Amino acid sequence: MFSKSFMDELLKPQQLYSHRTMKTVLTRLAHSSIMRLNPASMDRLYELMIMAFKYQVLLSPRPRDLLLISYNHLDAARAFVRDTPAVLNQVDETHRKIIEVYSRLSDGEFQLLRQTLLTFLQDVHTRVSVFLKNQIQNPSGRFVLMTSGPVPAGVDVPGLIRTFDPRGREVGRSEFPPGGTYSGSVGEGSFELSGDRVLRLGQNLQFWFCLVLVEPCGPFSVLQLDRTNPLAKEELNLLARLMGCMKAGSVPAAAPRFRISLFPSDPEEEEEGGAPAEQAAIFQVINIQAVQDEEAASALARIAGQFTDEEAELENPSGSKGDDLLAMMDDL
Repeated sequence: MFSKSFMDELLKPQQLYSHRTMKTVLTRLAHSSIMRLNPASMDRLYELMIMAFKYQVLLSPRPRDLLLISYNHLDAARAFVRDTPAVLNQVDETHRKIIEVYSRLSDGEFQLLRQTLLTFLQDVHTRVSVFLKNQIQNPSGRFVLMTSGPVPAGVDVPGLIRTFDPRGREVGRSEFPPGGTYSGSVGEGSFELSGDRVLRLGQNLQFWFCLVLVEPCGPFSVLQLDRTNPLAKEELNLLARLMGCMKAGSVPAAAPRFRISLFPSDPEEEEEGGAPAEQAAIFQVINIQAVQDEEAASALARIAGQFTDEEAELENPSGSKGDDLLAMMDDL
């Protein structure tokens, strides 16, 4: 993803990609790891990423702050690969390349860039559960913009109109209701290779919601971060390390390959037709059901019923003898 050839191709002057091209690029990036997604799951993942990106572009305080959002992404990627010097160097080179390309743009060019991105995303209204739960997205799929919080760096808090004479001297002031609860700027973020970005957009969205929103975040809260059981996550990480420890170049061409699916398919995926025919021809699917067999369950139910009848007879022996006597008399 951070290879020099890919980033050079990505950052060269060109027309905006279409949704189809974007989905193709992201599909190849997702399938470059051990993860494999069928078309239905990939469509949902693409829509989720697009909506998260649209939300961050909408909330960008200034057009130039789009760089700070990208730098937060790069800082997170740098933290993931800090123990791998080769990949860490690729991330740093990508960061330097972005600084070189975009730092010389004017504020007007950044505004044009932001409007172009919003035009590209204006018809995307996919509903996302975390956005709906935190009441920042309407059921129609449109975002709710907050009318409170700090103003961008270098901007005064709205609510005051100052009047000047031709000589530049202030001659009067008047106030007006700003329509929201705004506070002063929290400062300018760092546009360098490292530093405090100040802006929190571009970081973990769920964690950012719980820190920023006034209302609690429901079942997920900051206090519960340390209480979560990491056992399942650690086991999945171990599985990923074991499956990815062998490089692709060292695997013989004739070596058997396998793919693991930890979770059952969703009904939407089954309606889409499941995996493509070419994938079904390549992989032999083995389903392991962690439920009881129906025949075994019915046999156990019959045995349990017999025990119940015998216990009832033992509890009421006199009634049983009387019933037998009446049956004999009927036969006579």
